[in-house]
Amino acid sequence: QVRLVESGGGLVQAGGSLRLSCAASGRTFSSYSMGWFRQAPGKEREFVAAINWSGGWTSYADSVKGRFAISRENDKNTVYLQMNSLKPEDTAVYYCAADRYGSSATRRSMYDYWGQGTQVTVSS
Repeated sequence: QVRLVESGGGLVQAGGSLRLSCAASGRTFSSYSMGWFRQAPGKEREFVAAINWSGGWTSYADSVKGRFAISRENDKNTVYLQMNSLKPEDTAVYYCAADRYGSSATRRSMYDYWGQGTQVTVSS
């Protein structure tokens, strides 16, 4: 079992930046692929970014490419999402997820463990 705890959300003006963190419990974190998803009110939860176990592979949704960056520190059991040039349409609850099979997935169904989410609100 893996417990994921997100932090770093908040209220920011359009054009600003935030860095989300996701701290994971467990000794097998370094073997997991990790992902960030988000869910806006009334919408489906959608893929944002993913990273493989080593950090050598990353993937981004088209809507955040060039603005967001996912990274990880395996010695700290933590994955990050640096969000720059934020837009009002980035407003959502952001969730961290872990894929225990390391499949480097972008599909929500491939992830086994989820955090409770952190709210990001971007004002215009």
